[in-house]
Amino acid sequence: MDKLQRILTEITQLTNTIKAEHPQLYKFLDEDPITIPTKDHPDITLKVMKDYLDSLKQILKHSLDSTKK
Repeated sequence: MDKLQRILTEITQLTNTIKAEHPQLYKFLDEDPITIPTKDHPDITLKVMKDYLDSLKQILKHSLDSTKK
């Protein structure tokens, strides 16, 4: 499996986890600016997908850290 496919799989798994276990966060996924292309035909690169995966992880981490306080 290539790197892009692994990242896409991880994005899918993390998105499903957020939807199932943290539904209060799911609404923010549609509002994430990274998902709104600024060009008609955006280039989807490994870096773009990795950045998106990192942003999902940060959303979840921030929420988990906030609930621990």
